Amino acid sequence: MANGIYRTPDERFVGLPDFPYVPRYVELGGLRTHYLDEGAGEPILLLHGEPTWSFLYRSMIAALRPRFRCIAPDYIGFGRSDKLTEVAAYSFAFHYGWLERFVDALELTDLTVVVQDWGGPLGLRYATRHRERVARLVILNTGLMSGEAPTLSPGLVRWREYALRTPDLPVGQVIRGSAVDRERISPTIVAAYDAPFPTMEAKAGARAFPALIPTTPDAPGAAEMRETREALRSWSKPALVCFSDSDPVFSPAVGRSFVDLIPTARFSLIAGAGHFLQEEKGADVASCILDFVRDRHP
Repeated sequence: MANGIYRTPDERFVGLPDFPYVPRYVELGGLRTHYLDEGAGEPILLLHGEPTWSFLYRSMIAALRPRFRCIAPDYIGFGRSDKLTEVAAYSFAFHYGWLERFVDALELTDLTVVVQDWGGPLGLRYATRHRERVARLVILNTGLMSGEAPTLSPGLVRWREYALRTPDLPVGQVIRGSAVDRERISPTIVAAYDAPFPTMEAKAGARAFPALIPTTPDAPGAAEMRETREALRSWSKPALVCFSDSDPVFSPAVGRSFVDLIPTARFSLIAGAGHFLQEEKGADVASCILDFVRDRHP
């Protein structure tokens, strides 16, 4: 660790299950960003949420890479990317600025942008502000929380309160606890989600995100959420909204609200998955995306 930056040792990532992908890195603003870059074809940008990393998309990448160039970055503070060790260093503006620099650095265009959890506020803002670089949207279990009605779901409130009072967040167990079938989240999978975070300092980014959820209309990030919501009303390119049936944080009703908002959106429901549907039903989500693209481009 140097100058408030922690870099998770490489040995923490040895032998992860079903994760044969080559790590790639790009330096952005003095911080090293890790990303996966698998396959060829049109680029598909896979944005994770809290408290996960690109490991979340492993089964989807396996299914999508024959059709797409799959790019799955780890945010600063997550996965194999560098981690700032102070919670106060993270903000919505910080993460959004990083996302813009990342897409610019890889010179990505004609993007399919896939978002889940915090990937939604970040990726949807990017898409609506850079429409010329985005071909379509895929929206998974997420929301645009702007601190006003409708209020946060009880599940989101419980998660936020739990995370704020649990500084040594048990990341892997959070993933397992959210699953419909917890027995399928094996100890090796739990360990893979824990891998990036061997110390309390390494968890600063994961600790920061829950506090960044706007709970009042004037909270940091709230205005950006409202702007994104309004911008989606004029989205004219294809959009798929794919939510799971058993997420206590973002219910199917939240998904249908995106369909009401976005003129071009269509809805698909994934059965038997909780909040992290990529982990529980990654192959089903990938099939849904492939069907969506095929229908639009037979």
